[in-house]
Amino acid sequence: MSLSDHFLATICSGGVEKRRGNPSLMHEELKADPTEASRIPNESRIQILPSEVIDQIAAGEVVERPSHLVKELIENALDAGATQVLIEVSDSGRDVAVTDNGRGLREDELPLALARHATSKIQTAEDLWRLGSYGFRGEALASIGAVSELKITSRSRDRQSAHQIWNRFGKVSAVEAAAGNEGTRVHMRELFANVPPRLKFLKSETAEFGQIKNVVRAMSLARPEAQLKLKIKSKLELDFPAQTNLQQPGSALESFRRRAEAVLGVHLYACESDQNSDSNSHQGLHVQIAFAGPQDVSGQSRGIWILVQDRWVQDRSLQQAVIEAYRGLLMHGEFPLAVVRVSAPPADVDVNIHPTKSQVKFRDASSVFKAVNRTLRAAIEAAPWRAEGERAGVVAAVRGFAEKSLEVSAPRRVEDFTRAYERSSIPPHKVSEAHGEGLSYDSMPVNSHLRFQSAELDRVSFSPKADVAGPVDMGIGTGVWSKLQVLAQAHLTYLVCQDADRLVFVDQHAAHERVAYERLMRAWREKSAKSKLETQALLIPTLFDLDAEAADQLESMREDLSALGFEVERMGPTQLALQSLPALIKESAAIEGLSRLANRALAQGSSTSLEDAVSDVMARMACHSVVRAGQALSVSQMRELLEQMDEFPLSSFCPHGRPVSVEYPLAQLERDFGRRV
Repeated sequence: MSLSDHFLATICSGGVEKRRGNPSLMHEELKADPTEASRIPNESRIQILPSEVIDQIAAGEVVERPSHLVKELIENALDAGATQVLIEVSDSGRDVAVTDNGRGLREDELPLALARHATSKIQTAEDLWRLGSYGFRGEALASIGAVSELKITSRSRDRQSAHQIWNRFGKVSAVEAAAGNEGTRVHMRELFANVPPRLKFLKSETAEFGQIKNVVRAMSLARPEAQLKLKIKSKLELDFPAQTNLQQPGSALESFRRRAEAVLGVHLYACESDQNSDSNSHQGLHVQIAFAGPQDVSGQSRGIWILVQDRWVQDRSLQQAVIEAYRGLLMHGEFPLAVVRVSAPPADVDVNIHPTKSQVKFRDASSVFKAVNRTLRAAIEAAPWRAEGERAGVVAAVRGFAEKSLEVSAPRRVEDFTRAYERSSIPPHKVSEAHGEGLSYDSMPVNSHLRFQSAELDRVSFSPKADVAGPVDMGIGTGVWSKLQVLAQAHLTYLVCQDADRLVFVDQHAAHERVAYERLMRAWREKSAKSKLETQALLIPTLFDLDAEAADQLESMREDLSALGFEVERMGPTQLALQSLPALIKESAAIEGLSRLANRALAQGSSTSLEDAVSDVMARMACHSVVRAGQALSVSQMRELLEQMDEFPLSSFCPHGRPVSVEYPLAQLERDFGRRV
């Protein structure tokens, strides 16, 4: 509103602004016109709200929807030491019962459990910074009882009988004797019956049940040692059995991985940070991650679960740390599947920043981001899915060895021999070392790579076949890709290869793109003469223009660019000259990439963001410089490409996330031709 408009509005309102500035004048006018008092709020009078209003305000923060209520009740059960928790829901989540086998409550504790700000979790303000429990505010049960009919039935471990108490929309009953097992059962019904506006905000039954399922999944991820069951309308929907043997070395990580597999429904790998590593600058920080390979992805970021101090939280920064760890492995619109579990000293994490405790604040968020990102990236770069594929190939070769080289009384014996290898801990490359040595089971020394120590195998009797002469060819090479036999090139685009039990089609452009990208990134990271790429000097330097700031940025990166093989000279305020470049990069791709790199580096200052920018630019350079689809290759060139792929563990995917190969199992081929049923 302009000054003149404000002046006119003041005049037309009969001088209200003037009266507000003169309290005595306003008081006289109100006595003359009592109706005016009803129109102007009495701002000077403060009143204490009724207890029922306070309860409903608190309930609006703690119990926004049924899933929040379920989360609070599960947390209470786990805080009570429960190892078995049963959740039963119906009526769109308005009827919920949670039963546990925890330590229970005595009859004199039941009224306190329904009182606001009554808790056994903390006693002083300092306790907020050393929390070892989920709950600490003492609000959940009082808030739930304010907007529902709530019944608590509990039996303490030191009592022979159970007792119960009701809270009907804020009205608490007396404690009564009841029947019940050791532990606690909390039954809530008629949620929001006394708050019709809140009832209208509930979603559909499917949506509310879906949110409750997510809560149960999240809490089961946080506590693998506890069994959680969910029944919806009396039908068992989820059941996560307790993971045992948690005291054995390494078993905690394995139990976490197995529980995460059960929740996400895909095969997962696990890794954890090294608390003694110098790279972990945050003392006491520990990270466990269960993650899927790049072949198992989601179309949404909801497949990334974040747990901090065993609390399910929403944290965009840690979510981004996971996504960046998959850099160069996922296509646009794809998101990884992972469960991140962060444990930090209690004094370094504030969990008391959100009513539903769905967010936390770290004292040093940067260190946590780096710990998650680096731990996961290191595990991904090891490509555990590749090791599994390599072992699977060796298993097939071992089966072939048993069938061709050994006299077996029944097919079951071959299965015994193969299964013995599968159960052994012999790494695939050790089997590869035995390739072509003239193998027979009886001639193997006890500790040889192929003489498997297995009680089951020892019961198998083998004798060399009479018609087998000379070395036995197991068909096992030293690399995942180089061991493939090249058959042909299809449509001048795909390499057609075969292995012992499959046909493999390799996209030549995607494969060469990954090789070029990895070599560029290795030279960038290591910046050493050993890793420096072969360069090509330009007879006539190529001139290109950037704006002054971008040119300054590129000039400041001369040392890093030189490690890659790019020699760039400043010719003027906005003009630069490209004098040399890596031999595997085309000149046109280099100019576009350098311009893009300067602008990205200028916009993204931190080291993590800069590496992300460099990665993106190197992927684009590689894409525009390598073998294209439709380009003819000789057999020797195809073999050389496969050998180059073995240099890098992530060769299964191009830098843009596309798969490099497609497999066609021999068993499927035989079924298609009717040779196998």
